[in-house]
This record gives sequence, structure tokens and C-alpha cells, in this order.
Amino acid sequence: MTVKDIRDKARTLKVKNYARLPKEQLIRAIQTAEGNADCYGKIEDCGQMDCCWRADCQP
Repeated sequence: MTVKDIRDKARTLKVKNYARLPKEQLIRAIQTAEGNADCYGKIEDCGQMDCCWRADCQP
């Protein structure tokens, strides 16, 4: 997912200041807005296989 796509998703979810946030903070804000834990990039060996950020988050 490109940064533009991520910003578009954030705008749809009405995330505040989405244009100014760096990618990691933006994704975490989206996770929070969706009612999920804001864990992007924080957990090694994550068990959430259905997360839409997994490919980018987990190497």
C-alpha cells in the first residue's frame, strides 16, 4: 500500500492531521480509528495473520 493509499484511508476514517503524520504514526492512527490495537511495528513475531498491515509490518 502506498503512502497516498494510506492517507486516503485515513481521510475516509476522519483521522485528524493525516497529511502531517509519518507513515508509522498514520497507520497506528488508522488502527485506532478502526477499533484495533495500534501495534504497527511494535511487535515481533505477531500472530495476527489477517491484519492488512502485516506484509509491511512483519519482515
